[in-house]
Amino acid sequence: MRKLTLLFFANLLTLMVMAQTADNKWALGLGAGPYFSHRQELLGGVEQSAWKSLFLTSELSLGRYLTPSFDAVLKGNIGFRNLELASSGDKAKTDFTNVALNLKYKLANDILFSSDAKIQPYLFAGPSMLTDNDDVKLDFNGGLGFKFPVGSGKNNFYLEGKYLDGLKPGLEPNYSPDGITDIKDNHVAITAGMEFGLGKAKDSDGDGVPDRKDKCPNTPAGVAVDADGCPLDRDGDGVPDYKDDCPDTPGLASLNGCPDKDGDGIADHLDDCPDVPGLKKFNGCPDTDGDGVPDPKDECPDTPKGCAVDAKGCPLDSDGDGVIDCEDQCPNQPGPKENKGCPITCVDFDVDPVYFDFDRATLRPEGQAALDAFMAKLGDCKNYEVVVNGHTCSIGSTRYNQGLSERRAQEVVKYLITKGMNNAYIGSKGYGETQPAVPNTNKANREKNRRAEIDLTIK
Repeated sequence: MRKLTLLFFANLLTLMVMAQTADNKWALGLGAGPYFSHRQELLGGVEQSAWKSLFLTSELSLGRYLTPSFDAVLKGNIGFRNLELASSGDKAKTDFTNVALNLKYKLANDILFSSDAKIQPYLFAGPSMLTDNDDVKLDFNGGLGFKFPVGSGKNNFYLEGKYLDGLKPGLEPNYSPDGITDIKDNHVAITAGMEFGLGKAKDSDGDGVPDRKDKCPNTPAGVAVDADGCPLDRDGDGVPDYKDDCPDTPGLASLNGCPDKDGDGIADHLDDCPDVPGLKKFNGCPDTDGDGVPDPKDECPDTPKGCAVDAKGCPLDSDGDGVIDCEDQCPNQPGPKENKGCPITCVDFDVDPVYFDFDRATLRPEGQAALDAFMAKLGDCKNYEVVVNGHTCSIGSTRYNQGLSERRAQEVVKYLITKGMNNAYIGSKGYGETQPAVPNTNKANREKNRRAEIDLTIK
């Protein structure tokens, strides 16, 4: 008997099957185990009870998932007599058959214990129909069991113990009727086995996570998901990886999950100037002066607004006169800045005198500035003659003053030539003290007479 029992259990443990769950609502179970018969006899008016020998029962069940807490189970058992009795020829090889409809209460229902627990206890009870040879009785059974998920949790090994209320078949033929007026066998059984589910868990989006556990049941096909069935989001920015252009760097949903450090609306990996706000048309770079050339390429970043520029961002100067076109009133004709870029025509104009220190023929800084202004105003005019006239005050001899006046005139001529005046157009003459501008009666008047005057003649 012991060898038969061990062989039967070894065969059962080779089965790898699945139990009913919310995903697999139907389940088949197969098990076996020992049972004990507890006989109650009324012998001569005295009640007696005793445990009989160890027997073996086999079990087949069909279960249906109802809720996270309840299953319905239809279960059938066959109890076999031990080998000694079964071979005596006086008794059938089977002791009883039983069919029960049980309601199972699962303690691993995420209320008392986790539904993913490694050990899942449950209680069961329900009506049963017990047949013992020719006798049939509608009674009850109940007990306690444990499930042990195997592998992924879809496979379950179970172990349970139950009580089965027995029959009162009356006097049995092979017993002496003398004094025996009643017999009843109750059973206590321990069974172990495996159960497997039927059907397939519903997975609407095909991501491998059943709908009942899937928090994102509409995930597109082929998208990698986490244990909750939601698309992976490696950088945790709220944009799933399959929509994230920068899946390893937290970013903005509006930029497909990419960062934008300068906040200009252009993702950093597309921004040529990621640290400075810029314009989309310049790949995120600014154009401070608004000339259409982005700052990194602009050699003249401070161009006045509205000025046309070249490829380097510098203002155009079409006539090359040093006056930019947007400020040049004659952009196609060279002219001095003082004349707003326009050429100066040959017109006669008055020229201020140049003054000297006492007994000196050296130009003062203000004298040089006056001559520079004269040259600028003369511009490109070629049709002219210039005569520089030198003068002195009355201090000194007539002969000395004559020489001093000539040196003053020649000093002016040399300066004008260095500024570009053609020496063919210019001459000089000294008048000494003979042509005072004002009477030499005081110091102030004498200072005004120490001068050089320019006579301009336009032809």
